[in-house]
Amino acid sequence: MSEAAVSNAIPTLVADPFAMETLRNPYPFHQELRDVGPVAYISKYNSYAVGRFEEVKAVLKDWQSFTSTAGAGLSDIRKPDNWRPSGPVVEADPPNHTAVRNVLTKIISPAVIRGWQESFDKAAVELAERVCARSEVDGAIDIAEEFVTTVFPQSLGLVPHRKNMVTVGNYNFNALGPKNELFLKSQAELNEISEWFATAQQREGVVPGSFAEKIFLAEDSGEMAPGLAPGVVRSFLRGGMDTTISGIGSSLMLLSRQPALWKTLRDDRSRLKYVFDEAIRLESPIQSYFRTTTRPVELDGFVLEPETKVQVFIGAANRDPRKWPHPDSFDIQRNAIPHLAFGQGIHACIGQLIARMEAESVFNALLDRIEVIEPAGEPIYRLLNTLRTLDALPLKLTLH
Repeated sequence: MSEAAVSNAIPTLVADPFAMETLRNPYPFHQELRDVGPVAYISKYNSYAVGRFEEVKAVLKDWQSFTSTAGAGLSDIRKPDNWRPSGPVVEADPPNHTAVRNVLTKIISPAVIRGWQESFDKAAVELAERVCARSEVDGAIDIAEEFVTTVFPQSLGLVPHRKNMVTVGNYNFNALGPKNELFLKSQAELNEISEWFATAQQREGVVPGSFAEKIFLAEDSGEMAPGLAPGVVRSFLRGGMDTTISGIGSSLMLLSRQPALWKTLRDDRSRLKYVFDEAIRLESPIQSYFRTTTRPVELDGFVLEPETKVQVFIGAANRDPRKWPHPDSFDIQRNAIPHLAFGQGIHACIGQLIARMEAESVFNALLDRIEVIEPAGEPIYRLLNTLRTLDALPLKLTLH
């Protein structure tokens, strides 16, 4: 960072947002980031950081000033020392992004998504019946992961492979951070399944007539640039699977801590539609990602230098007391939909309706069968650079 940034009086933070203790419990760092000002400079990574709701929203909406083309991760995908491939959806800006987004919007219309409801509900019932055969389960693995890694790939027209898909997800979210031990471990694990991974995203690996095949057909017709289809399929799968697993797991954890809420939902399902969004506000799946300044940009009186990474802390913004009353509380009476867990602006998540449908299918099936859901032990988080997700969630079930 040049002397211009120093004279600019942007506060400096020496804390490492990717330190293991911070990934395990990010919220003290988030508070420090919000309290220090509307923007901070992270000295360890020569990057800016924003954690307040309005500033995060402003950065995400202004793609002209804060580009995605340099990558959603810490490394600059335009430079030769980058350690990860680019994504054709989340790491593109107009006009390239517009072309791909238009194809996806046409293929995956709300009517198409609603057509998946019956298969989601059926799979949820089958899962709930298996789960309810036991008095204790792992909500993260036996419910959230098992359900999403089955129904979502099938809906896209891909053959599910639960273990390998989790491995790919771990790599994806570690690669957005620094080249630390988490990244190196997940990279080694990905290398072990490289042959499967290469085949899984190719045309021969998709179901005829499916959503995924339509993406390849759009490429054939010239609606997308040649060679983009595999990356688009991969991006859609990654963006819609790991985050939904995280959100369902967090919802179950938060509900189990307040058994009275489970009873409330059993008596009145009208509040169910608020559960998932409130959970991903409070425990945002994607905790942070990056944009890059295209020019000197003013943000709340501070001038950010051009060609500099900006770490956008979704997890901090979604708990900003300037936006949310009692931000650290799980409140199913709250309409949390202004939250930023699904992004904002041109890169807002195109599959958010799918995630909500999956969650409601699972919760409805479980509410029909379970009288009380309680913790059966302490939850354990999987440490990933940019995704907050549970590795274990012991739950005790009392059946209806």
